[in-house]
Amino acid sequence: MEKKIKNKNKIHVRIGEKVKVISGSYKGKIGFIKTIIKQNNKIIVEGINIRIKHIKASRPGQTGEIKRMEFPIHNSNVLPYKE
Repeated sequence: MEKKIKNKNKIHVRIGEKVKVISGSYKGKIGFIKTIIKQNNKIIVEGINIRIKHIKASRPGQTGEIKRMEFPIHNSNVLPYKE
């Protein structure tokens, strides 16, 4: 019988809060939290960690797309920001 392990890691910020990135290539940038992914302790911040994703056409007659998307960053790389 397997034991269920609870994720004891708490995320110190909430959706909609203003945060400042403290490490990585986006260091010093400020944005709002859009999504929290608790399983990986990651968050998606508006305007931070933007990457390009190529999407293939799923049906004949459709065209592929190139989308700019915000990818998650680890929650330890941000701090709540107060003006």
